[in-house]
Amino acid sequence: MVEFNSKTRLADLKKMQEEELDILVIGGGITGAGIVLDAKTRGLNAGLLEMRDFSSGTSSRSTKLVHGGLRYLAQFAIKEVHEVGSERAIVYENAPHVTTPLKMMLPFYKGGTYGRYSTALGLDVYDRLAMVRKSERKFMLNPTDSLEREPYLKSEGLQGTGVYVEYRTDDSRLVTEVIKKAHEDGALLANYAKVTNITYNDKGQADGVEFVDQITGETGTIHAKRIVNAAGPWVDDIRKMDGSDVGKHLHLTKGVHLIVDQSKFPISNSIFFDTPFNDKRMMFAIPREGKTYFGTTDTTWEEDPKEPSVTKQDVNYILKAVNGMFDIEPLTFDDVESAWSGVRPLIQEEGKDPSEISRKDEIFHSDSGLYSIAGGKLTGYRKMAEKIVNKVLKDITENYPGYTYKKAATEKLALSGGYPNGSEEFLASIDGSIQRGVDKELTEEQASKLVHRYGSNIDAVYEYVDEAKSADTKLDPVDYAQLHYAMEQELAMHPIDYLLRRSSQMLFDFDHMNSIKDNIIDEMANYYDWDDATKAQLTKEVQDQIEVRQEFKEGVKA
Repeated sequence: MVEFNSKTRLADLKKMQEEELDILVIGGGITGAGIVLDAKTRGLNAGLLEMRDFSSGTSSRSTKLVHGGLRYLAQFAIKEVHEVGSERAIVYENAPHVTTPLKMMLPFYKGGTYGRYSTALGLDVYDRLAMVRKSERKFMLNPTDSLEREPYLKSEGLQGTGVYVEYRTDDSRLVTEVIKKAHEDGALLANYAKVTNITYNDKGQADGVEFVDQITGETGTIHAKRIVNAAGPWVDDIRKMDGSDVGKHLHLTKGVHLIVDQSKFPISNSIFFDTPFNDKRMMFAIPREGKTYFGTTDTTWEEDPKEPSVTKQDVNYILKAVNGMFDIEPLTFDDVESAWSGVRPLIQEEGKDPSEISRKDEIFHSDSGLYSIAGGKLTGYRKMAEKIVNKVLKDITENYPGYTYKKAATEKLALSGGYPNGSEEFLASIDGSIQRGVDKELTEEQASKLVHRYGSNIDAVYEYVDEAKSADTKLDPVDYAQLHYAMEQELAMHPIDYLLRRSSQMLFDFDHMNSIKDNIIDEMANYYDWDDATKAQLTKEVQDQIEVRQEFKEGVKA
């Protein structure tokens, strides 16, 4: 096992301060993670700082799909659909344990945005732009066959469906696996390290950052040949530090998703559907782990992007859309078990509605040499990283004679938990990996969930299952194993890092999470030797998130 924990974090921070880096990345979401991995695979001395936990911003609050932006065809964003769509299979092959191909149904109704011809044509174009393999290309169903495939579709006015392939993912774990791979390759990484200032040389060129360690309170300075600002919704904050927040700016839009038990919304297919409001919006409804989640909204957000609120209007809008498009007992506020809300950092274009603003990524290069990147999609993270590292390397080689580097090497690079031969090897390994868990007295269901969460790292997790049997702990072996793996191999520093991001239990297994959270906190307090004040603070962090998910219904009803 490659350790990635509080000790390696401190060692990496120390090393970053002792030697000039080639590239320092600010921001530990999917974009920053992709950049530091790409840079490291090219032979660069690369580091990354994240002010909170990895993926704690936008990258853990998406629709949890590696998808190609079918809806963007309506904006004639052909280049973006081709580029992002073709990345879907790459992301899948690099991390098949956290990315799963699934059939997506696109129903079309009388009077709706799409008809049979436009749906068929659009999906054909999409398949070709995204270079979809023949076995996964779209097919069309008539109304009868559509309802046979998914009985809970509203039958009134249904003219048929198109069925095509998208990829479901665990967005936060995808970030974690990218970060872990970068760490395995020698990148220097630290979460809970907030950049507070940018430093400059005597020519006025950005040459480093000042930071504060949010865990220890210590401060420091890190120098680098080039700095890349990949701070997501906080990109403009870093640009303001640099005095280069001019021209185009970020336009933040909020997206809300709701979760209900699958018994309340018992679809067996993933659905991409028109909202029934004639507002040209579309939503996803996706079954996962006994739940169904659905959304999203798309409204301008001008407040703190850390924890965007879920409002009465948000919930009403989503529930009305679902109730109007599915033949189910109407969902109410009381059916909603949990929710998440995040912001998208889009590039401001004057005169456009939030839902029409382009999702393409854009790179800014300031007079001081600071690079910033914003926009884009989860799916396109690898290509975004490649593009900006290409620019940075061209810059460095022009200014540092004799500097050499390797070509991009991430297209066929297995991430942590991935396999050299991609999905084929993963699928072939599943039965044996599950059996090894059963041999350790896990149920087949428990072992299967672990295998699909950790992939080729499963045997490292099983070692903690064995350890749990003799440990002084209140946790059962599965919870113990996942928690200690998260702390010792995935740099989980706070309880919320584990409960919400490393395990997703706060979203998709809320009751279990609620039953073990105190034991999780106690286990981490013992492991990290927290004092009472620290434990109380981090307990409150968990409780605040629980209240957001449990009590938002009372707030939106008010």
